[in-house]
Amino acid sequence: MNKQPVFKSWVPDWLIKSVLICCMLHTMVLLGLYTSNMTYSASFLDVEPEDLQFAMSVTYGTFLATLLVENRIFRYFPTRNYFIAIYALAALTFIASAYTHDFVLFLMLRAAEGVLMALPWVPLRILLLTRFQSRNATIIVFSFTYGMLLMASPFIMNIAVWLLENYDWDYMAYGSAFFQLLCVALVLLIFNGHRFHRKTPLFQIDWASLVLVHAAILCGAFVLVYGEKKYWFQSPLIVAACAGAAVASALFILRQQLVKRPCFDFAVFRYANLRTGLLLFIVFYISRATLNLCHQTMTKVWNWEPVRVAHIQYLNVAGNAIGMLIAAACMSRSVAARYIFMLGFSVLAIHHLWITFLFVPDVSLADIAVPYLLQGVGVGVIFVPLVLFTVSSTPSSLAPFAGTVGVTGRFWGSTLGFCIMQNALVFLQQMHYSKLQQMLTPENAETQHWLAGSTARFVSKGFSEDQATGLAFRQLNQRLTTQTTLLAEMEIFTFVGYALLAAVVLLLLNKHLRQTFDILKNRIWGT
Repeated sequence: MNKQPVFKSWVPDWLIKSVLICCMLHTMVLLGLYTSNMTYSASFLDVEPEDLQFAMSVTYGTFLATLLVENRIFRYFPTRNYFIAIYALAALTFIASAYTHDFVLFLMLRAAEGVLMALPWVPLRILLLTRFQSRNATIIVFSFTYGMLLMASPFIMNIAVWLLENYDWDYMAYGSAFFQLLCVALVLLIFNGHRFHRKTPLFQIDWASLVLVHAAILCGAFVLVYGEKKYWFQSPLIVAACAGAAVASALFILRQQLVKRPCFDFAVFRYANLRTGLLLFIVFYISRATLNLCHQTMTKVWNWEPVRVAHIQYLNVAGNAIGMLIAAACMSRSVAARYIFMLGFSVLAIHHLWITFLFVPDVSLADIAVPYLLQGVGVGVIFVPLVLFTVSSTPSSLAPFAGTVGVTGRFWGSTLGFCIMQNALVFLQQMHYSKLQQMLTPENAETQHWLAGSTARFVSKGFSEDQATGLAFRQLNQRLTTQTTLLAEMEIFTFVGYALLAAVVLLLLNKHLRQTFDILKNRIWGT
């Protein structure tokens, strides 16, 4: 590390911290701008929601791959120039996306944004940690950074909905680009021209490994996102993507064993706590994926306006804040990791089992408020402790690789969550639709009575007999579809709730989780 300070001497410490936190929001904007309002984004690009999910996977997957080489790139450039270039390029990608209607080009821009997300993420966190001298500095900084990551989507969604209701699509991209230029101005304000690290040549970067792991990630994500839509292995594309993921993964693993300076050291998996942390990340993100089903129900079944759906997410944000305060208090008092995880997963289990009883054709905000808040509390309690637990599970020499494992768990957990919820919802909807359709036969007296009453109501409104009959059947089918959706979601939430309770029991019995957090041991990476 260079002994010369990278900040201008006259800049007060509070301003430096504020600027660094503000610049970290750059990553949240890049990740959440299009995924927080999928309906609008899909209609603008004329694509399906699955395509937007894959675009998010491209961004996050590129972010994950870039983390393997980010440190070398940061060491090569002067700190101020490094951040200025990143934010300027991010502004250009947003401007370009405002004029992009081609989905392939959009994916290329999203991949570029994934690189621009990864490059400043760890350096900004390191710089922010250098500004805190307290024993709990790691807890404070991680709570800030990952708290912003949790809360970014609701804020971005509310801003995006307001912009889209009052202005054109382009203005959403312009506003994001303006924020990136604001970050450029803030960097110029507080940074001088000194380096944070000694310069390292770029030729030492293992570009081949980066290409292999990126290919494996994108092929795997393609299979999980599009598998159900393309009927899995009946599609040559899915077969080819599976083969590509397997070959690229095998070559990446082999290369890490052969090269002198691997970009990822698989020795991290020798530590039981890291393996446990990776598994918990996947379970955690799969359980989080049910929140999207809740939002879909608000929009499609309860017919809530997009603005109302956006506003209610502030309840979830409040829950996140409460949960992170609870987690920070527990960690600062050295509460054992498994007790924190047990508390968080228990709250998430209560949320799922409570919501199960609210899947009815219509509910009020008062009915949904408390369980919706509990979801945020559970996520807030688990997230930062799980990150710190994973990073601190290995010796300091392996800490960067442990951090990458944590990001890997978040990526595959969220992608698996989307895949599982999508497939489970489709399967259960088809099953319940078939069963209910068998009950609602024309010979059924209740069906005949309901159709006669519905037809009479449409006739009274001026429709002809044939039109009224057609509308009555359409209304019946719509109600049938709504009922099958609610039944499917009830079963999904019930299963996830019981699975989370099972996870709590396993955490109670797990011998590897007896230690408390050693968050200072690996302060160099996460520091």
